[in-house]
Amino acid sequence: MPSNDPTATLSYQSPDEDFVSIVDAPPAPALSMDRNAEWLVLAERPSLPSIEEIAKPELRLAGLRINPQTNGPSRASYLTSLLLRLIPTNTDHKVSGLPKSPRLSYLSWSPSGEYLAFAQTDDSGIRPWLLDLRSKVCRPLGEIYLNGALGGNPLTWMPDSSGLLINSLPDRGLAPEKPQTPEGPVITESTGEVAAVRTYQDLLQDRYDEAIFRFYTTSVIVKMNLDGTFIPITGPGIYSGSSPSPDGAYILISKVVEPFSYLVTWGKFPREIDLLTIEGTHVRNLAVVPGGESIPKGFMATRLGPRSFSWRSDKSATLYWVEAQDGGDPATEAKIRDKLFHLDAPFSGEPVVDMELSLRFAGLIWGTGDLAVVQEYWWSNRQIITSFWSPDGPQIGRNKSVLFDRSWEDRYNDPGHFETTTNQVGRSVLLTDQTGQSLFLTGQGASPRGNFPFLDRFRREDNSTERVWQSVEPTYELVLHIINPDRLIFLTRKESQFDPPNYYIRNLHEQSITPITEFLHPYPEVGTLQKELVRYPRKDGVSLTANLYLPPGYDPETDGTLPVMMWAYPEEFKSSDAAGQVQGSPYHFVRIGWFSPLFWLLRGVAVLDDPAMPIVGEGEAEPNDRFIEQLSMNAKAAVDFLIQRGISDGRRIAVGGHSYGAFMTANLLAHTDLFACGIARSGAYNRTLTPFGFQAEERSYWEARETYTRMSPFSYADQITAPMLLIHGAADNNSGTYPMQSERFFNALKGHGTIARLVMLPHESHGYTARESILHMLWEMDRFLQQYLYSASPEP
Repeated sequence: MPSNDPTATLSYQSPDEDFVSIVDAPPAPALSMDRNAEWLVLAERPSLPSIEEIAKPELRLAGLRINPQTNGPSRASYLTSLLLRLIPTNTDHKVSGLPKSPRLSYLSWSPSGEYLAFAQTDDSGIRPWLLDLRSKVCRPLGEIYLNGALGGNPLTWMPDSSGLLINSLPDRGLAPEKPQTPEGPVITESTGEVAAVRTYQDLLQDRYDEAIFRFYTTSVIVKMNLDGTFIPITGPGIYSGSSPSPDGAYILISKVVEPFSYLVTWGKFPREIDLLTIEGTHVRNLAVVPGGESIPKGFMATRLGPRSFSWRSDKSATLYWVEAQDGGDPATEAKIRDKLFHLDAPFSGEPVVDMELSLRFAGLIWGTGDLAVVQEYWWSNRQIITSFWSPDGPQIGRNKSVLFDRSWEDRYNDPGHFETTTNQVGRSVLLTDQTGQSLFLTGQGASPRGNFPFLDRFRREDNSTERVWQSVEPTYELVLHIINPDRLIFLTRKESQFDPPNYYIRNLHEQSITPITEFLHPYPEVGTLQKELVRYPRKDGVSLTANLYLPPGYDPETDGTLPVMMWAYPEEFKSSDAAGQVQGSPYHFVRIGWFSPLFWLLRGVAVLDDPAMPIVGEGEAEPNDRFIEQLSMNAKAAVDFLIQRGISDGRRIAVGGHSYGAFMTANLLAHTDLFACGIARSGAYNRTLTPFGFQAEERSYWEARETYTRMSPFSYADQITAPMLLIHGAADNNSGTYPMQSERFFNALKGHGTIARLVMLPHESHGYTARESILHMLWEMDRFLQQYLYSASPEP
């Protein structure tokens, strides 16, 4: 390695040019289509930002990362150009009037399809802009700045396309200054109420944090007309959502209120749900939602009281919401978990119960008065139920009939999801043919040969399905949007191992396919990569899958065995059958992202990417109670496969992963001797530091003390003898993966004499962003593997 100083500070390094050219390959443009499938917007995306940009001032408050200069997200991605393509003629139309140095975001089509709203960000803030599709001219929309601090889209179209609801910055003066002298100690008290919350980062710490959070998240909701004039609808508040009714007469408002919490992120702060007229007159308080510190434990736990408010898409002004009937506690026995309520304009009456759900509410798709789709689910048994129901029916339940009752883990029998369209007021509704009797299902089409996406016609009269189209070998083609359900015209994205994704219009009525994009291979200099979807058995009979990549030009007869990089991520299952099902497709285009292990194909290394690492707990058993045993079996099966295929000699195999994959890597090095070295990026290694659950583990440390200890590689650092490279973003914001996790784990390895290297990337979060950081990460990994993997002797 380049330095013998264990605490050396190193300037940013860069790998060889072959790696750099892949990192710098231009990303494919982003696409957005209007509801009428007439216009397509192609928007260029920039290359990676510099570390200078990432290092700009950033506020970390209540789970948010805020740029104080723009009052928006500090790590936002932007678009740098707009090009219009007329789909029927496949002709391009230039856009004029774009701002200088475009940094565009929040693209939003008007319901009419005549306009595209977007935002432009510069050093002064975020401003709304408008593109008129008739003139192809862009212009600023009023003298106003947006508040994007809470995330989400601060631009919402009115149903008649006459204007937008905008979260705007209020007149507020200067930000509060941090007092040099504290007012007193910060005290957090437990009053005896159970508050089992997970391990969050970027929490509020004191009164000053509260003041700064309040300053940067406060906005005023205004109605912006297309001529640039606007009318304030609300006073200043922390508005997390605003939604106009389909008739445009009312606005549903969600507002965060105090007291703020120091234990949970802003999404679990108390809030009020109110209904206003479009003029801003208060109509009704719909709910006062308590804070989320005391939500019961478990993935199916939820708050008491009304939640999941939404407008019914096919009526002028009807509100729907759900309320838990089990105290929000999944541990409570209950025949009815949730109830669905509605309230019609003018909203002066009492709510009406529409439906009782035996599982937790998962979502609604509106259609007509006699047809809607409701879903409910339960985590512990992976059950999901999809039902038809009649919203305008005469009784509670409204003729609810179950369509699909299944395990969402069972990919082979997934019927797909119902396709939707956007109605004239911009609301999502079920897509049907002209008769209203045929709906459409699309899905991945998982099979033992991989995924082959499909389009099915669903007939309401007998609930039967007919497969009208399916992707075929040797391509992977996915339905994105159904343009004409009667003539079966739809937009797809099609790719193969060697052809990058491009977009097409398929017309089944005419049996034609028309390309509408021609994106080129982003790095043709890499050559033809050999990819194979492989299967092999685990010791207990579970069938495992992986993507095997071999270096360009590799010939096993003449080249012999290779060093191997195995890059993986564990996944929990409740069924061995589901765990053994094939995931992915052998016909995906091989795109090499910054996070990918495929760079090392250029070094003559074979890559076993995403080998299945299922952790199965059938019946009452919890998967993690046998985590180490099953993880070791998974890895042993993969290594045995590589040896039996003649690809590996079994001595030169590296293992690596990011996040939970890093946790996996450390455990495999602690509990097996299968690997020559390991690379762990942004992981968590001591589960006692995430005591109220992690990943798919619902139990607390005190309920499963032995499991937490056994799963923590920190507890077994003395058993790790293979060299380890640890990389971590110094500003990691992911729950549980504090930078301290890597720092303490490195100290444990160092204390036991293990060869290890810890790299902390300044200003980087859980996923790395800056070009300098990513190039340095690749340089570190390349140097590490050079020393401990592919330059090592294959002989004993």
